[in-house]
Parts: sequence; C-alpha cells; structure tokens
Amino acid sequence: MRVQITLACQDCKQRNYQITKDKKAHPDRMETKKFCKFCNKHTSHRETK
Repeated sequence: MRVQITLACQDCKQRNYQITKDKKAHPDRMETKKFCKFCNKHTSHRETK
C-alpha cells in the first residue's frame, strides 16, 4: 500500500516535497538529501507527520 508523505528541510523546517512511498518496504521514516529552494542549497529532508 502506497501512502503520500511530506518531506521537510532539516535546516529551515519548510515542507518542500510531497512524495509516495511503500509502507511495507519502508516502515521507518524516510530521510534523503534534496534541494531546498528556501535555503538555496542541498540539505537533508525528513518525513513529517
């Protein structure tokens, strides 16, 4: 079952991305490096509630 999640920047806490993920394959919170348009650089983004 795929669910929609929101990724937030760890530096400025802005919610930048909405993506889907498979809950069975990845039950933990997802964290990835993505470009933040507010910080204007690549930062770590983490799944929010």
